[in-house]
Amino acid sequence: MKVYVPAYGAHAGKWIYKGYASAWRKMGYDLVGPGHDPGPTETRTPIPSTQEALQEEYIMMSVDSCILADPSGFIRAAEKSHKTFVYVQPNQFPHPWGTHPNFISVVPDELITQLNKVDNVHLWTFGDDTTSYHPKWDNVHSLPLAFDSIGYSRSINEKYKKFDICFIGGWANNGFNEKRKIMIDIFSKFKTTSLNCAFFIEKNLSHEQETELISSSKVALNIHDAYQRHLGTDTNERTFKSLGLNGCLVSDTVGQLNRMFPDLKTSLDSSEIVQITEQYLSLTEKELEDIKEQNIQNILENHCYTNRVESLLSL
Repeated sequence: MKVYVPAYGAHAGKWIYKGYASAWRKMGYDLVGPGHDPGPTETRTPIPSTQEALQEEYIMMSVDSCILADPSGFIRAAEKSHKTFVYVQPNQFPHPWGTHPNFISVVPDELITQLNKVDNVHLWTFGDDTTSYHPKWDNVHSLPLAFDSIGYSRSINEKYKKFDICFIGGWANNGFNEKRKIMIDIFSKFKTTSLNCAFFIEKNLSHEQETELISSSKVALNIHDAYQRHLGTDTNERTFKSLGLNGCLVSDTVGQLNRMFPDLKTSLDSSEIVQITEQYLSLTEKELEDIKEQNIQNILENHCYTNRVESLLSL
């Protein structure tokens, strides 16, 4: 069966849907979508033509904003699909974030109503709160992000084992540019220590370098956006990548993360984040490795994109 998957040129969506694409392919589906290269800000979801829809069964994944390119064509394709899974943005969101289009669905009410009426369309979001923030969408399911275990395989490089802690990412401006201040505050606390830190921001490391750095460092660091810290309804993909490749994660406190992984040590105080890191580093090599093995196994068994595809198919 064919599966139509969104393709992103950049940012978080690129890696999320690459993970989903790999998972569908591994599970034996014929993938349609990420073969093209959209521009850095463009997002496209291919939909089957009427002829294709009459000839074979297919599944569609989409993002709500992609519907706007061809609303009537999308509705027809969704109706003829085996199942269609649409990621939906909130209809309302707390201030100040709800004032910015990055946080609110751009789909007009009449199109939301049409989509809600299609029986084989299943709506989802990666946040926990699907009631308060999605009042216009019907029956939105919560499906957290996951680890791309197909695209990222743990790989130890001896030259990177010297690093006590690592962080690889970007400034991730959400429209309010709040995360930069949080990141600088945490990094500055680590700068006052003697720890060997591998912090790479906007450095365009290769896939191999990123994988080996996270896998080989003693501890992996995660940092969230201001809205995630405040609301606690979702966690970023780095959570799962860090646990899947490294196994020992130190993070700021976010509700969904702590609910999913209650044994993780987290804090909103940057000094405490450093202290937690130092506590892990004070363990014996075997004690630290035991923590890593347990967390890695949990991710591989329960929190890969193949697990999320299984959850989608069960809706």
